[in-house]
Amino acid sequence: MLIATPQSMFFEEPLALTSGASISAYTLRYETYGTLNADKSNAVLICHALNASHHVAGCYPDQPKNIGWWDSMVGPGKSLDTNEFFVIGVNNLGSCFGSTGPMHINPATQSPYGADFPVVTVEDWVNAQALLLERLGIEQLAAVMGGSLGGMQALSWTLQYPEKMRHAIVIASAPNLTAENIAFNEVARRAIVTDPDFNGGHFYESSSRPETKPKRGLRIARMIGHITYLSDDVMNEKFGRMQRVELAEQVLTQTSMSSNTPPAYRYSTQEVEFQIESYLRYQGDKFAEYFDANTYLLITRALDYFDPSRSSNGSLSAAFAKVKAKFLLVSFKTDWRFSPQRSREIVNALVDNRVVVSYAEIDAPHGHDAFLLEDQRYLSLVKAYFKNLTQELNQSPNL
Repeated sequence: MLIATPQSMFFEEPLALTSGASISAYTLRYETYGTLNADKSNAVLICHALNASHHVAGCYPDQPKNIGWWDSMVGPGKSLDTNEFFVIGVNNLGSCFGSTGPMHINPATQSPYGADFPVVTVEDWVNAQALLLERLGIEQLAAVMGGSLGGMQALSWTLQYPEKMRHAIVIASAPNLTAENIAFNEVARRAIVTDPDFNGGHFYESSSRPETKPKRGLRIARMIGHITYLSDDVMNEKFGRMQRVELAEQVLTQTSMSSNTPPAYRYSTQEVEFQIESYLRYQGDKFAEYFDANTYLLITRALDYFDPSRSSNGSLSAAFAKVKAKFLLVSFKTDWRFSPQRSREIVNALVDNRVVVSYAEIDAPHGHDAFLLEDQRYLSLVKAYFKNLTQELNQSPNL
């Protein structure tokens, strides 16, 4: 397995943001895998989704179980072969995995940014990534690749820096969010901001309750999100209507032992009756321990705001008129959050502009999460695409 080594790059110069604000003295956390070739033409940027990070593949020497979120895709001999490509993963600005975010100190106040961290967009992340690549001496990327929100970043790269990339691999993504998707994000955000421990986003420092954070809100937000990542078929196959029989028996024993058992205790014990409830609570509890509430608000807003057609009077075809990259798009039939129809919208807009595009629709049962899983049809497809890209680079390393 790859051994991952996280690195940090500090930027003193202000980064102008889409909102009109700017941020200076910020750090981007990143990892690289493989070797950059002599003409620096084999670099592939991986863009991460909502709760992922720069840790794309491999593991850390002292944390062998901390495996990168796309390790099934990236590594020696894998679909994105690090024997052939130099792969870069960057933690987005505002995230909570090493890049400057709401939990870090605001130089202007010497206190954590909290809710005062500036609004960031997909376009801002792309601009920050471009600055990091410039520091690495990479003038043109062989490809930009991402799934879900990462796919939106790959799309934005083709519009913001059309000359700086050859290929875009966009997986399980969309040109913008539907009203239903925005609604799910808003419900999750409300769960966080109404948590009594949220404290207006300034929960990092609290004289009355130090070291508190809105875990209850984060748990609910994650539970809501997780429901949308899985297909109905997978949920039924994994859990169906299975009940936690052993817990029900335990409740009967406890409640029969004493008629004085407080009703609230009986309720709190009985409320987890189905396996799916237990699973969602486990996911929520785990998420609340490592993720940041303000980061969740920032990233879901960036998802909501992304819409490249906005600057072209709602025409996606017009927006893609400047695109120069070749495309691979992949969708999954059971993904109802980023449905194949949304990918086909992108394909049609690219075809309108005579852009070279390949499209695959995988009949996988896993819902939105399929882009993270080991479906051999999907992995083989991506591997074949990168094999062709290797041949292209060998024939013409520079455009």
